[in-house]
This record gives sequence, structure tokens and C-alpha cells, in this order.
Amino acid sequence: MRGKIVFAGLILCLSGLSARAQSYTPPFPNDVYCSGLVTTAAVPQGTFVITGEESNTRLTYTLGDMVYLNKGSDAGAKIGDELSIIRAVPKDPLTEPWTKWQFGIFSRMGTLWADEGRVKIVEVLPKTSVAVVEHMCDMIQRGDIAVPFTTEPAVTLRPLGEFDRFAPPNGKALAMVIAGKNFRNEIGTNDIVYVNLGNAQGVHVGDYFRVFRYTGTEHETAYQTPRYAFDQQFGKSPIYGFGAVPTKYSWSDTPREVLGEGVVLRTGPNSSTVLITFTTREIYTGDYVELE
Repeated sequence: MRGKIVFAGLILCLSGLSARAQSYTPPFPNDVYCSGLVTTAAVPQGTFVITGEESNTRLTYTLGDMVYLNKGSDAGAKIGDELSIIRAVPKDPLTEPWTKWQFGIFSRMGTLWADEGRVKIVEVLPKTSVAVVEHMCDMIQRGDIAVPFTTEPAVTLRPLGEFDRFAPPNGKALAMVIAGKNFRNEIGTNDIVYVNLGNAQGVHVGDYFRVFRYTGTEHETAYQTPRYAFDQQFGKSPIYGFGAVPTKYSWSDTPREVLGEGVVLRTGPNSSTVLITFTTREIYTGDYVELE
């Protein structure tokens, strides 16, 4: 019986290695077109969702539903036009920042525009038009903004290969994970994050970011015992029952911990939308990134 278990374990290990070495396909459409973007650029807001069919009982609209837009033939609307439905998300509904500087940096990155879906115009009237929801990221609501749909640049994920968990700094631009999609603070593989480096700082779609953490950082809102990563209070009171080194060390004396990497899907002037492609453990807002 033990031999069978060991053999099964070897098979799982070998299959895991082959999975790490294989080439990756491009991200799924939802990864790109539902990822959202933080930008300081002006977004045209003249076209929007007025309401939709069954409006006497409906407040939201999903795949296959008909919505009414305030743009008609008088404003150039045509049957077959495709529009992205987006919504401004002004701030995190939770008023307590997860990490130091989070809200201040996020405000300088711009406004978060969440992707709600894509519609195609099927009927045009002089002042309004009717559109069918062809792709949905979230429920479409009255007042959502409609902008012309544009195809995003294709991104091909690179093979994972060997991952260096203690890669030294490469001297390239540094930034932070400022927020996750839907303001998540704990992030893993295939999640979307927003970082505070964008095309104004030379970031391009398809670039990779390395995510890392310094030893002993204490930026999070969650309570942490001071110097827990080293010796608590050096020279005063090491953690009861556990050791302490004779010399004081800090984050600058020890290797940084590389947590994962991600590919840039979209860029704004001061921000990038990044798909996390690999992690060794959980990533938190407040962790650092550097261009690879």
C-alpha cells in the first residue's frame, strides 16, 4: 500500500513539473475586457444607459438583455455599433486602508473604471438606440457609461520556467500593489491588481512585474508585533521561549521574498492593470513590484 502511495506521489510531482514548463495561452477575454483600468485620462461620459426592457421590475441587465442608450441616429449611432459599458468606482467602500499610503497613492493614479460588459446596437431611433448585452462582466445598471469598444493589444503569457524566489533587485522601476480588483486585499494567481506605474513611466502592455516583500515590513492595518520577523525588541525582550540573534538586523540586511509575477494587460498614465500569473503564497496590497 505504501508503495502505491509513493508511486502516486511521484506521478503528481512529475505532472506538476511538466505543467510548470509548458507554454501558456493568451489570457481569456474576461481577464482583459473585465479587468478595469485606473486612469487620470478624461473618459467621455456623454453616452449612457437610460434603462432597459422590463424596467417596471428590473434594475439590472445581464447577458442577452436589451438596454436603451441616450445616443440615437441624430448623434451618429448606427446598427452594429459596439460599445463598452463602464462605471466609475470613486473609492473603496471600506474606509480603512489595508496598507500605509494606499488611499493617497490610489487617488494620484486616477479614477478606477470598472468594466461592466459590452453591447451591440440593434435598433436606432432619432434620440435613442436599443442595444443587446453581448458580453457581461457584472450587472449593467442605469447610468452606466457607454464608450466605443476597442480591441486591446494581444498578450501572450510566457512559459513559467524556473522561478527565482530570491531574485536580487534589478535596478528597474519600483512600485506597489495598491489595490486588487473589487478592492480585494488578498491576491492570488489569476487575480487582477492595480499598481502605481503606467505608460508615463515607460510601462507597456505585455511587460512583466515581479512581486516581492521585504522582511519584517509592517505596513498592513492588521496588528503585528514590532520586529516579530527578527527578535521583537532587540536587546530588550525577545519573544518568550524563542531565540534572538546577537546583532540587530533589518529588512535591508536580509534577502527580499519574491512572491510571484504578473503581466500587464492595460496601462493608464500612472497605473497598470496586472494579471497575476504565478504566486508562491498570498500577495497583499502594499507588497512591492519591479519591472522585469
